[in-house]
Amino acid sequence: MIYEFRTYKLKPGSLAEVEKRFGAGYEHRKNFSPLTAFWHTEIGPLNEIIHVWGYKDQAERTKIRAEAAKPGVWPPNTSEFIVNMKSEIVHPFPFVPELKPGKMGPIFEMRYYTIKPGTLPDIIKRWEGKIKERTAFSPLALAGHVEHGQANSYLHIWPYESLNHRAEIREKARAAGAWPPPGGGDMLLTQENKIMLPAAFSPVQ
Repeated sequence: MIYEFRTYKLKPGSLAEVEKRFGAGYEHRKNFSPLTAFWHTEIGPLNEIIHVWGYKDQAERTKIRAEAAKPGVWPPNTSEFIVNMKSEIVHPFPFVPELKPGKMGPIFEMRYYTIKPGTLPDIIKRWEGKIKERTAFSPLALAGHVEHGQANSYLHIWPYESLNHRAEIREKARAAGAWPPPGGGDMLLTQENKIMLPAAFSPVQ
């Protein structure tokens, strides 16, 4: 399975209207394939929406997107509010379960790392060796590497009950030696994060 992450930077003050139009348009779009998740940023790079779509493979993505556009009601009419758009294809790490609808948050932290070329296999191995310990403290929503988009990068998304819960869990996992995986910092070039909240129509809440 692959996930397409579509990140749109919006004009200030337009978020509510954009989410309203996306929610209305999704009533048509979901007849072709379901939305995985839809978030907007609360802390970090402001005025962003991130919508995630799951597909079997690239061929299915191309087919479904073409079919959904034919009736002329998708994508929603939001172009007047969009400053820029980014699309990335993410392959989940092999030990990560599918991201399914349900209550997980409502706070989601996305962490986006760029890494030294050639280090991805070792990073995945290190993650696999520690992820069971880390998820004993709180669940992982999704983790995977970017196949099409920013080269040599991967992302991971963690749900929390609140910002205080996030701080508590991260400290407990660090103190227990459960996270982060040892040695991984030597392979990192940059790190970014953003705190996100789900839209009302997002299957993942």
